[in-house]
This record gives sequence, structure tokens and C-alpha cells, in this order.
Amino acid sequence: MSLYPLLLAAVIAAACVLLTGPFFIPLLHRLKFGQSIREEGPKSHQAKSGTPTMGGVMIILGIVVATLVAAPLNTEIWLALFIMLGHFALGFLDDYIKVVKKRNLGLKARQKLLGQIIIAIVTMVVGTRLLGIDTTVWVPVLDQNINIGWGYYLLVLFVLVGGSNAVNLTDGLDGLASGTVAIACSCYAIVCLLTGHPALAIFSAAIVGACLGFLRFNAHPARVFMGDTGSLALGGAFAALGILTHTEILLAVIGLIFVCEALSVIIQVISFQTTGKRVFRMSPIHHHFELGGWSEWHVVTVFWLVGLLAGIIGLWLLTA
Repeated sequence: MSLYPLLLAAVIAAACVLLTGPFFIPLLHRLKFGQSIREEGPKSHQAKSGTPTMGGVMIILGIVVATLVAAPLNTEIWLALFIMLGHFALGFLDDYIKVVKKRNLGLKARQKLLGQIIIAIVTMVVGTRLLGIDTTVWVPVLDQNINIGWGYYLLVLFVLVGGSNAVNLTDGLDGLASGTVAIACSCYAIVCLLTGHPALAIFSAAIVGACLGFLRFNAHPARVFMGDTGSLALGGAFAALGILTHTEILLAVIGLIFVCEALSVIIQVISFQTTGKRVFRMSPIHHHFELGGWSEWHVVTVFWLVGLLAGIIGLWLLTA
């Protein structure tokens, strides 16, 4: 496959974000769509209070436009867009309730989960009936496909819920989520090509371009945050790549940063509820390093490098 469609998708997505940013960010300011910073967070973050949020609208717009222009519009692409836009809708509603309605908790957990279950059901039906996805799971290193039967449908739900929420948790420092998603999806563009999914490779390239364009406004000090609008959608899109290429376990390797962020929260909650003690200074884990004396930019660059290393390992596992 020619690299031209991938480059075209990345450039269009980045251009969409870069061109809409100077208009959209001032609009968010005028609408007073500012981020609320939790009081128990790092004190240095209080200065970010009021920074416009919901910038994920720019990211998703760029991805959609680039994909529609550069990718063949087959069932695989429509399903990937559906998964991403479904999570975008959940994130948008969550941000809207928190920012506009001034209800700090946003969507209730059960409401968000119900939406994700609906997305997962549609994914399973379309994936199995129209795309021929079976109930096997490819295991790296062993290089074997293991049929887990009905357990596979639970795995799809777990990947979608876990993936979207893990990226959401990662979005806590300037440029952290957008940079790590760009790195992970760069690797997944290669995975898509190697596994015979060129259309999804273009979709991946669009995600990379949009995230890199967003870094222009989101790198420290951030002028805008993506909000749940962007992080849930990007998490859903990343999960979609793993499901549609049937590399669900590889997804966890390439997305190691997201896995660690989610696990740190789970470990912290379980430890505090059972022993009354915290394992980390604060979770998600990027705050642990911040409170340990690392600057925000130091944490972000180290996490980017770890994400890149994880991506390289993932590609090695695929080709070994």
C-alpha cells in the first residue's frame, strides 16, 4: 500500500485542528467553558482553573474529516467511526453537564456504562456478522489463536470500557494524553498495515495527525484541554483499532501507559478501602511523580518515551 493516503489523512486532520483552534478556543473562552480543578489535586494545577475545555471537538472533527476524505468508506471504517463518535457523544454529554450545567460529577457511572454497553453490542453484531470477526484471541509470544467462545464478547466490552476510561485517566497533564495517543496510534498504523487493514491504517494516521495538531494548543502551558469529549473518544478509537484488527492483547502492550494509569487508580482505591493506606502519593500515577518533585514537562516526556518503547515492543511481538 502507498503511504500517500496515510500522509494525506494525517495532514488533513492536523490542518483541521490547527485551523479551527484560533477560532474555537476564543469561543470556549466567551462561553466560559472552563475546566474546574479538583482541590485535592496538585497545588500547581490550581493555576489551570478556567482553562477552556471540550477542545476534543477539534480533534474528533479533524479525524472524521480526514478519514472521510482519505480512507475507503467500507464497513470497517464506518464501525471504527461509530465506536469513536459513540464515545465522543458520551464525553460531550459528560463535559456539558459538568461545565454548562455546573454539576461536577457529570454523567453518572451507570449512564456512561450503559452507553458503552450499547456501543459494544453494536460492535459485536457488526463485527461478527459483517466483518467475520470470530471469538478467538491471538496471544503474542505463543503466536496462537485461542477460542474463548462467549468470553470474547465480554472481552470486547472490557476493551472498550477499559480503553476509553484509561485514556480519560491519562488526560491529567498538559500534552500527556494527546502525545501518548499519537505515539500509540502511530504504532497501530503499522499494525493495521501488517495485519491487512489498510483502511484502518488511514484512520490511525488521522488520529495521529489530529493529536499532533492539538499539541500546538495543548502542550505545556496548555491553552485548551480536550476534556472527556476528546479523551473518551480517543480511548474508544484506540480500543476499536485493537478489536477490528483482532489484536486485543497487543493493544495492552502498545497502550502500556494507559494500562498503568488505570491500574494505578484501581490499586490506590483497593488499598485505601481495605487498609486505609495509599500505595501512591496520588493517582493516576502521573500525579505520583509530580508530587515526587518531577516537573509536569518531565513527567510528560518520560511517559512519552515509555509509550514509544512499549509501541516498539508491541511491533516486535507482532513480527517476531
